Amino acid sequence: MIELKNITKSFQMGDTLVPVLKNISLKIERGDFVAIMGPSGSGKSTLMNILGMLDIPTTGSYLLNDIEVATLTEDELAIIRRGEIGFIFQQFNLLPRLAAWQNVALPLIYSEGKLDFEKAKNLLEQVNLGDRLYHKTNEVSGGQMQRIAIARSLINSPRIVFADEPTGNLDSKSEKEILAILRKLNDQGITVIIVTHEEEIGKEANRLIRMRDGEIQSDERFVPLRTDLEKVAPKTYGSQFSWKEILEHFNQGTRTLAANKVRSVLSMLGILIGVAAVVAMLALGSGAQKSIEDQLSAMGSNLLVLRAGNVRVGGVVQESGTRIRITMEDAKAIKEQIPGIQDVSPNVTGRGQVTYLNKNWNTSVAGVTPSYARMRTSVPDFGRFFSDDEGQQRALVAVIGRTVARELYGTQNPIGTMIKINKVNFLVIGLLPEKGASGPQDQDDRILIPTQTGMYRLFGKNYVDSIDIQVTRKEDIDGVEESVKEAMLKRYRIPVSSQDDAFQIFNMAELQNAITQSSKTISTLLATIAAISLVVGGIGIMNIMLVSVTERTKEIGLRKAVGAKRNDILMQFLTESVLVSFLGGFMGIVLGWTITFTFSIIIGWNASVSWQSIALAFGFSVMIGIVFGIYPAHKASKLHPIEALRYE
Repeated sequence: MIELKNITKSFQMGDTLVPVLKNISLKIERGDFVAIMGPSGSGKSTLMNILGMLDIPTTGSYLLNDIEVATLTEDELAIIRRGEIGFIFQQFNLLPRLAAWQNVALPLIYSEGKLDFEKAKNLLEQVNLGDRLYHKTNEVSGGQMQRIAIARSLINSPRIVFADEPTGNLDSKSEKEILAILRKLNDQGITVIIVTHEEEIGKEANRLIRMRDGEIQSDERFVPLRTDLEKVAPKTYGSQFSWKEILEHFNQGTRTLAANKVRSVLSMLGILIGVAAVVAMLALGSGAQKSIEDQLSAMGSNLLVLRAGNVRVGGVVQESGTRIRITMEDAKAIKEQIPGIQDVSPNVTGRGQVTYLNKNWNTSVAGVTPSYARMRTSVPDFGRFFSDDEGQQRALVAVIGRTVARELYGTQNPIGTMIKINKVNFLVIGLLPEKGASGPQDQDDRILIPTQTGMYRLFGKNYVDSIDIQVTRKEDIDGVEESVKEAMLKRYRIPVSSQDDAFQIFNMAELQNAITQSSKTISTLLATIAAISLVVGGIGIMNIMLVSVTERTKEIGLRKAVGAKRNDILMQFLTESVLVSFLGGFMGIVLGWTITFTFSIIIGWNASVSWQSIALAFGFSVMIGIVFGIYPAHKASKLHPIEALRYE
């Protein structure tokens, strides 16, 4: 079963090479009960580690079931340990966060992809611990812990059991119980190899090998080798991927995080804050953008605003000439002569002192045409807008904004009442829709009256201040703008030297696009800044996971001893990292939604958390967990089993 030929093992101590095993050659047959005995430093534990494939020899040949161990990779060794070998350690090496049955079933994660309660229960009953299934390590005695370790070593039905000083930390009663269990296992045909330094323990075996200074001094057999054992078929070792194993890793990770609650919460904090910031910034940025778009829509779409410049006309540019004044006829000519224009609205503006009964208010007054209501999305919510006939008749009618209505009327309905604007009586016929503030200007603090009423009966003007021009198609705006400017220059015969300053045309579509793009840029910038905190959180996770790897080095050695491959260890720590990010991301989404809801109430924005922002933040947080968890997980997976077991 086992054959060693000229095995040596040396350790590098600084510049010195220290030999521990010197040309060890021996055979161990199936079903034997062997004790390896010797004083401390004799090399017996090193020999057992090599026999158990936890360590590799420096030179020599090791055949296990006619397989040359030296040719196997680390993962192949782990697979053979999983199915062929069971370990009983002097320090028990039980995981304190797991119950007794879970400690026993631990190797099944790597052989079957799950913990099997029934198998663990049966083995614990065999070692007289059926009443301790759910007890943890701090709830059982040393002898009971060793029996749990024995049950664990048998969970995969091994053919060889290695016991390293199995009675070294036990009282005499527990010692006898453990030896009786080992004898019973050997009677069942399991090969048992014990390492001990106690004479009475060594003589309990069928064969006693004595070692000193790395060499075999004697090899005595007390009981003849059994010949009644039936031949058994070679074991096959499965190594396929299992979703059950992944789920069990998440289950184990949950227990690990629960065992270190404060540290787990602190490591989640960075991800939590980052996800909350991303969700809140995207939602609030979207709300701000929507608010801006609502305000811009109130300004109208596809609009050009024509204003006169400061140039004087009169054949030549001179101080005594007349300043350019835009007229109603200009508006009519633009609409009739330039293709691509849907409508125009000549406007005149000014300030007015408005009174109603004993209340007065100073506000903006604009003279506009009926087309203004549609162009500027100012169709009244209550009442009506004035008509073309009322405009031609210079009727004294007015449509007032919400701010004016609140200041003059409070909660009273203003429709049908008379107000005075600069001491001129006007009939209130409509109430404008609420638009809110645009910068320092309150768009609801205004009154609209017919253009000619404003020119001739209120402000005393024979010209207009501006003309609103609505273009039919957005793609025609630039062409219409050039045509309007060219037409106005011809109408007023502006010299070439003064044409640049003669008229100003404001492209509201360009302004809207610029503001919208600025809003998107700011939102993206805020989300990017918020995402940086996710990266910082990921660095925190990596730091915590590196600490966890260091703290759990011995556990990693145990898992490798019971059959965990490199990928198993990597997956275990990676799932823990992802779990931290997952939980942190979930709580961050909840916090981000709370922040968004609170701010939307306070500032009045229609901000809402979108599924896209949730998916982005959540996906990014999980990716952070994977990216920053890979290095600690990879570091854990590369640990050598015997070095990890000896870490403390």
